[in-house]
Amino acid sequence: MEKIPRNPTFMGSTRARSPAGFNVAVFGAPHGTPYRGIDNRIHATAANAFRTALAADGAWIDHWDYDFGGRLLGNGKCKVADLGNLPTKPSDGKGNRKLIEGMTRKINAAGCVPIMFGGDDSTPIPFIAGFSGSRPLTILQVDSHIDWRDERYGEKFGYSSTMRRASEQAHVWRIVQAGAHGIGSAREEEVNIAGQWGAHIFSSRHIHHKGLGEVLDNIPEDSDCLISLDCDVMDTSEMPAVAHPSPGGLTHLQIIDLIAGVAAKARIAGFTMVEFVPKRDINGAFAYTAGRIAANVIGHIARQI
Repeated sequence: MEKIPRNPTFMGSTRARSPAGFNVAVFGAPHGTPYRGIDNRIHATAANAFRTALAADGAWIDHWDYDFGGRLLGNGKCKVADLGNLPTKPSDGKGNRKLIEGMTRKINAAGCVPIMFGGDDSTPIPFIAGFSGSRPLTILQVDSHIDWRDERYGEKFGYSSTMRRASEQAHVWRIVQAGAHGIGSAREEEVNIAGQWGAHIFSSRHIHHKGLGEVLDNIPEDSDCLISLDCDVMDTSEMPAVAHPSPGGLTHLQIIDLIAGVAAKARIAGFTMVEFVPKRDINGAFAYTAGRIAANVIGHIARQI
């Protein structure tokens, strides 16, 4: 057994205060924009759970990885920084958004690919905002819910409005959504608004029956693609450690195949993974499952450098 270090970085990456000189920078955003009466603290330790789950893998980073048919980081030129967690606060939505957007801009300005571990699914709103001024952005949202509410409980920046707020940002020119299933916060009104805007929505059931081809057909060649993944998109049998588990979701294999398909035709410009609930995990097994998805993203970024 490999000894797990205290306060590990993600997958043995370099602990750093600045993204300068790195190709990928990981950071945690424990809290986003809260709703009244809903506890957003349940996700606060998710980033640290992923770090702990994959800590031992850091010692094996030069070993053969069967997801890639080679080493995870390829030729080894990819340098990964772990910038730690932002000092977010459960009830300070405005302050949290400022911190997240600021860190994302800082990473992008350094020529680095940002990877954020949330927090609830409101944290991608400022993460996406941190790409303004860059090339036009395609967003691939992999989620059980489509998140097109204009507001909920009077809050416009909460986790039910992520794609609605993204659609209003000038640098976002395409939204592709994969994995919706079960009952979500969207009503018929929001489904229609998403379609009128031009969002391409593929349900989990569609993907199970038709495969990933139609989803990938809507990712433009040579585009910059930001992948936003909510852990509740996964089937309950593979990912029960979420706030709202539901049957019929995507499998781990489908998700890493989707990431590989995106990487084959577009540049992965950023990645965010949200909505993991550590207290519902069993011996770190589900944190490892989620963490391996992020590892796959980094492996593909390493091959795009």
